[in-house]
Amino acid sequence: MTARRRPGVRLVRGPFLRLEPHKDHCETEVELADLCSRLRQRDPEVLLAADLFCGAGGLGLGLEQASVRVVLGADHDSEALETHRHHMGGMAIDWDLGDADVVERVASILVANRIDVLAGGPPCQPFSKAGRSGMRFLVREGLRDPHDRRRDLWRSYLEVVRLAMPRAVVMENVPDMALDREMFILRSMVFELESLGYSVEERVVDAWRYGVPQFRQRLILVAIRDGGQFEWPSETPRKVTVANAISDLPSVEGGWRPEGGAQGWTEYAGPRSAFQRAMRSGVQNDDEAKVFDHITRPVREDDERAFELLDSESRYSDLPEHLKRYRDDIFDDKYKRLSGDDVSRTITAHIAKDGYWYIHPEQNRTLTVREAARIQTFPDWFRFAGPPSAAFKQIGNAVPPRLGFAIGSAVVAALSTEPSDRPSSEEVGGALATWFREPHASSSPWYHTASAWHVMVGELLLDRVSPLVAGSVWPLLEKYSTPKDLVDHRAEVAEILGWIDRADRLDAVINLAKAMGDVADPTEDELDALVSKKIVMQSVADRAQLAGIEGEEPVVVTSGALRVAARLQKNQLGRKNQNSDGRIAIAKLVGYGPDARSAQLGLLEVGADVCLPTRPNCGACPLQSWCRSAADFS
Repeated sequence: MTARRRPGVRLVRGPFLRLEPHKDHCETEVELADLCSRLRQRDPEVLLAADLFCGAGGLGLGLEQASVRVVLGADHDSEALETHRHHMGGMAIDWDLGDADVVERVASILVANRIDVLAGGPPCQPFSKAGRSGMRFLVREGLRDPHDRRRDLWRSYLEVVRLAMPRAVVMENVPDMALDREMFILRSMVFELESLGYSVEERVVDAWRYGVPQFRQRLILVAIRDGGQFEWPSETPRKVTVANAISDLPSVEGGWRPEGGAQGWTEYAGPRSAFQRAMRSGVQNDDEAKVFDHITRPVREDDERAFELLDSESRYSDLPEHLKRYRDDIFDDKYKRLSGDDVSRTITAHIAKDGYWYIHPEQNRTLTVREAARIQTFPDWFRFAGPPSAAFKQIGNAVPPRLGFAIGSAVVAALSTEPSDRPSSEEVGGALATWFREPHASSSPWYHTASAWHVMVGELLLDRVSPLVAGSVWPLLEKYSTPKDLVDHRAEVAEILGWIDRADRLDAVINLAKAMGDVADPTEDELDALVSKKIVMQSVADRAQLAGIEGEEPVVVTSGALRVAARLQKNQLGRKNQNSDGRIAIAKLVGYGPDARSAQLGLLEVGADVCLPTRPNCGACPLQSWCRSAADFS
């Protein structure tokens, strides 16, 4: 039976908030130069920052709370810029950072005003394989790319760094930017920044570990010029829950609006938790009993009944059929009531379109603008220009100020440190590549061939054997130079495998050989097809890609490679981190220069044959001089 659909609720527009510019707002570059001069006269040690792709200023606010003064903001969202312009002095510009002339102008402003810190979150569009191949060549050759920068604003961001050479660079982005198979953009950025003389640290961080009451992961990259050492900030000891964040805010009905339009307010009784007191800090005395922006969307009658049936564990599919307005096989999590006893799900810009993912823990409505701002750690005195939908969008797109404060404080500390003795990615990768090319016993001798076919044969038949066994048996299998050759000598191969009790693996290799025919060196697309047909696993294809096929260079994660990274850095990398911190750590070791392929294959061999779980052979490790754990095994 199809439920009768009620009409949508009456649209409630506004209020529409207009914000005056900051008292130190600058319209021209001359005014900006004067402001920077005055700031340095007051405090010669002051650090000045530019925030590109700044949005409403979440990252900028965090930097200012860490005593870094933001004097330049740039974005292409007029209402976000109005918000930024109101809360932060200096220039707030709506310039196209995809334009090469604009990039040079921005860089010249940074140079002229001796900007210390460049921060921002440039959008990163995915590349095709062909695009990555061309860009990889330009990166490694140190060439400037001629293609349209409007598509790749992270390139513009790097160009500003190259031209201005600020003392520190902070970049934030979504984790997916870093975690594709090749990790192309992140590895390119690290390679270029290190080539410019920066020491670089990158990590996927959980915002809740820094006092943000939501599960929000962000990729953070920090680069310090002249070798200063950045140390990741300490994590907060306890989670801040949704109740810790918003339980003091008064109850309101969906769609309620206070009198007074944009300057209207809700009566406020006072904070109940340390987090709430922090959010109220800075509120003017006249506003101590007021909360602004505590407004949200109206609630349909059927939605209100649905919300009433939901707790924080319920799913949309649990609702009675007559209360479902969407297919529950596609929108199984369309409605989500937040738990007051846990962190919120990630606040995203989608909250500007509907708030169904963010139903109040106790009230049958979606979050208000102020509640969303609290969960993003914007203090209560921080207002957002435009209508509520624009405010929600600005909040969802922002970096949580508390996260910005933690990173900013660590950057300030790093700028006062002595140059680090930690090696660059290219130094580590070069050592691994050199070792890989030298003669040594290996449990994976097929990595030293030039044939993708041989790599897959070795991985399927001889993985995890000892270097002694591999060295004895591999020459007998290597002579089958084509798939057809192996099929024609099936009986011989079966006999060889019988010697090492691996005959049960023969069928898998025969199936692969028949699928490949006479092709020993498949193209990338042909290799992908073998994976999609489940003839070989992706992990085997990735190794073949590294050793035998020009083109994409996937980052291969193994337990051995993770062990090398963890011991080298003396941290707690483990299997649970392999798709985030583990992949980043491995990419950091192999770099992205011309030796990256050999470096990664060398890392796989070191992890398998040298850096053993117990009694590692540190004397044979090419990374021994840099390893923080080597002394533990001496």
